[in-house]
Amino acid sequence: MTAAFVAGADVPLKRRLKRAERARQLRALGLVLPLLLFLLLTFLGPIAGMLWRSVDDWEVPQVLPKTVEALAGWDGRDLPGEAAFAALAADLQVARASGTTAIAAKRLNYSVNGFRTILTSTARNLKTMPEPGQARASLVAVNPAWGERSTWVAIKGASGPVTGFYLLAALDLTRNLDGAIVAAPEDQAIYRDVFARTFTIGLGVTALCLLLGFPVAYLLATLPTGQSNLLMIFVLLPFWTSLLVRTCAWIVLLQSEGIVNGVMQWLGIIDAPLRLIYNRFGVYMAMTHVLLPFMILPLYSVMRSISPAYMRAAASLGAPPAVAFLRIYLPQTLPGIGAGSLLVFILAIGYYITPALVGGAADQMISAFIAFYTTETVNWGLASALGTVLLFATLILAVVYGKLVHGRQNTGGLKN
Repeated sequence: MTAAFVAGADVPLKRRLKRAERARQLRALGLVLPLLLFLLLTFLGPIAGMLWRSVDDWEVPQVLPKTVEALAGWDGRDLPGEAAFAALAADLQVARASGTTAIAAKRLNYSVNGFRTILTSTARNLKTMPEPGQARASLVAVNPAWGERSTWVAIKGASGPVTGFYLLAALDLTRNLDGAIVAAPEDQAIYRDVFARTFTIGLGVTALCLLLGFPVAYLLATLPTGQSNLLMIFVLLPFWTSLLVRTCAWIVLLQSEGIVNGVMQWLGIIDAPLRLIYNRFGVYMAMTHVLLPFMILPLYSVMRSISPAYMRAAASLGAPPAVAFLRIYLPQTLPGIGAGSLLVFILAIGYYITPALVGGAADQMISAFIAFYTTETVNWGLASALGTVLLFATLILAVVYGKLVHGRQNTGGLKN
């Protein structure tokens, strides 16, 4: 009787506990919901939009719907049938009346240089709908390009709704007339070199930041608190100045009549001014100055957590200072080195203002091309494809870093 009563009384208590837990979870969700919405709108949403634009191919199906439908069953080995020519003539009549010819012409011009002229001139000169069975002859008479297979292959390749054209172009690849993926012509293959230049500059800046930042972080971690805080102010001082102002300051310092060349000439080190700006040297100097705090701070946070007892123990066991540093102290700083290097590298490969102002034409990084296609030519597809390649390269680095850190945590911090 008593056990049954206790069991029956326990049910409402469980329900109350579940209800309280559910209410706690809802309150926690309510607290983080604004942040989640902010990230969704300002971070995940734009990234999803960029990924979609890199494969979206809507222009030709919207302007030439009948042509796309007529080419759906075409194998691309020979010229399409009369029905495709008639469909194109009908679509051009509608597009000319609605003023949408330029939309498809712009997209097709990405595939075949000069296609804009072919499509717009045909729409302008094709006054009336051709007689039945005469569409092919009429179009070829207006422009002989309609009698070439490459013209129709370009339309077929832009039939949407998705395409790999932009992503292939971002990797200096293209499709030939048979649909096989081949290397782009030499005069169009530029992006691999740009990506290589971007990653080279990113690695160089990361190495310089690590070389300069490690001793500063070590000094910050070992100094007394008062002196460390004062030095930290100087480390954070660049954050108080605009990026544009800092970059312009380097232009003043490194120009031919600038302070650096003036001092070296005054000291007799050089006889004529050196070219320190609008080249790779200027890019390295300016970007290292801007990104150095992003290396120092992760290193400092890790070094502060390393107990001095480890070094004292190594010294008491007879290890020289250099050996104790390399075998005891340095391995414990690897998480900070990895985090700082990853952060600096990711920021460096996405830089635009600094290389644009202090670098030469041969020092522009991939961000300059993304900005060019976004603002100048309004080629959102190629700009998004370049951004997508850069995003996946960054994600691969993040995954590699995560595996290295996870593997180190699994194997332990110090080894005997």
